[in-house]
Amino acid sequence: MNKVKRQRKGGVFVRLIKTMFSFYPKMLPVTLACIIFSAIIGALPAAFMQNVIAVIEKSWEIGDWSAVGGEIFGIVKILVVLYVAAIISSTVFGQLMAIITQGTLKKLRLKMFDKMQTLPVKYFDTHNHGDVMSVYTNDIDTLRQLISQSVPQLLMSGITVISVFAIMIYYCVWLTAVVLAGVVVMFFVTKKIGGGSAKYFISQQKAIGKTEGFVEEMMNGQKVIKVFCHENAARRDFDSINDELYNEAYKANKYANILAPILNNIGNVLYVIVAIAGGILLTTKVPNFSASGLPIGISIVVPFLNMTKQFAGNINQVSHQINAVVMGIAGAERIFELLDEESEVDDGYVTLVNAKEIDGKIIECEERTDVWAWKHPHGDGSVTYTRVTGDVRLFDVDFGYEEGKTVLHNISIYAEPGQKVAFVGATGAGKTTITNLLNRFYDIADGKIRYDGINVNKIKKSDLRHSLGIILQDTNLFTGTVMDNIRYGKLDATDEECVDAAKLAGADDFITRLPDGYETMITENGANLSQGQRQLLSIARAAVADPPVLIMDEATSSIDTRTEAIVQRGMDALMKGRTVFVIAHRLSTVKNSDVIIVLDHGRIIERGSHNDLIEQKGQYYSLYTGAFELE
Repeated sequence: MNKVKRQRKGGVFVRLIKTMFSFYPKMLPVTLACIIFSAIIGALPAAFMQNVIAVIEKSWEIGDWSAVGGEIFGIVKILVVLYVAAIISSTVFGQLMAIITQGTLKKLRLKMFDKMQTLPVKYFDTHNHGDVMSVYTNDIDTLRQLISQSVPQLLMSGITVISVFAIMIYYCVWLTAVVLAGVVVMFFVTKKIGGGSAKYFISQQKAIGKTEGFVEEMMNGQKVIKVFCHENAARRDFDSINDELYNEAYKANKYANILAPILNNIGNVLYVIVAIAGGILLTTKVPNFSASGLPIGISIVVPFLNMTKQFAGNINQVSHQINAVVMGIAGAERIFELLDEESEVDDGYVTLVNAKEIDGKIIECEERTDVWAWKHPHGDGSVTYTRVTGDVRLFDVDFGYEEGKTVLHNISIYAEPGQKVAFVGATGAGKTTITNLLNRFYDIADGKIRYDGINVNKIKKSDLRHSLGIILQDTNLFTGTVMDNIRYGKLDATDEECVDAAKLAGADDFITRLPDGYETMITENGANLSQGQRQLLSIARAAVADPPVLIMDEATSSIDTRTEAIVQRGMDALMKGRTVFVIAHRLSTVKNSDVIIVLDHGRIIERGSHNDLIEQKGQYYSLYTGAFELE
């Protein structure tokens, strides 16, 4: 199990590197080359120190310092050239890394947002919105640290360790063996402590997402919390979630904070052991075993002490990055999980086009007309056009949000062009579910839905939804002007069309009384507007889209009686000539419907006009007369 998990984490890291290469195929190799060059240069001073000490020993033997001054000056010149090159390399690396890091995060955010637009509604119904937001903020930030700091530091330290190890082997195998023994101890300590912290850092990332989700939920529900005096209960719930985050973070950082001091002290002990071993080798005159062929002397032992410090220090640097690497990979994993979510499947090929009718024949055209048509390509290359009339029919539809749990049973509905069809029933009866199926937010399990005689599965989802205007009970306004929010229903609508739509919806009166009229800025989902005003804008948005079919889900539930009378007149004008599906608890708003369908536990139990259902004296009659309440 752990092995599989480690392989998965390794796969995430490899995928991240491949992703970065795909973003910066030329810049990233140059950056890596600069890092490697700087790391190698950082390992060379030990070798030059050996040469300098050897030259000094030579001067002691001949008793003439001036004879070797030129050699030392030559070594110093080479070092200066190398260090200048290293400074240039480090500067280039730093600048390029800043571009790569921020560019990668920017491109990943764009990819995530683009991906999010392709996800089905089911994804957002089953995932905490705050947790999704945490991927854009917290997980992206951990990835920033991984890319900009941890990976370069790991690479640089790794190259330095390899370079220093090669120099050690070259000069003295005996002392190298002593260093390796200390490294083995450091490795096992790092594995034991670092491995312990890794799982807790992953848990910490999840706990952060859960905490952010809860905070977002509490912020959105502040009014409800205060109305019901739920502050103390909310505080207790947050304390519980916050304690969970604290515990995971404490466990992770507990291991992380003890790792560095332990490795530092192991490095110091190793330094002393190497010094003692070097002294023993010097005094016992043990023959040197190395590729250099040099005898063990001061020129070997002194540089070796510095290399030991450098070797242990870089391993310590690697251990310092373990936690950031684990957190970064955990963040990358959540990012890739979002990117790997299955996009909404759309096998439709029938499209919605502008058309005009000449001599009874539908002809496609570029300009906007009063006629829409379904463009239906066929396998033989021919194309047929069907005028959009708004004829919607459901045949024996079954559906369940979860497999094995059917919520709609054998639903058959026939909405002819221009008819107003109302759904009535208790909460959970399946009213909104039916409209979700019309939009293909969800696909049916069995049965058929036909739109103008065409199976909706054959219609491209974007075109299907473009032909459906929706006014929901919960309004969603976006940051921008009032005009921008109305134009959301039709992006190429003119200002005049938006104003006409607002007048039709009955929103023009309050809009003109706003401080800047149609240019008034809306923020925080219309917090500066009343619920009724927000709903009026939502209706205006649907009006400017001018769709052949209109779905109204409790559209007037948030509007007071006086405003409702104003809106109802506009809605009647808006509904004229369209097929309309209405969901309402206020039965007074559905009296004039052509067909009223009464639902109960996902089944149709009554259907007919208002008068027909009153005469039947069934459940609708009980609802209308108040003898039965929606429960």
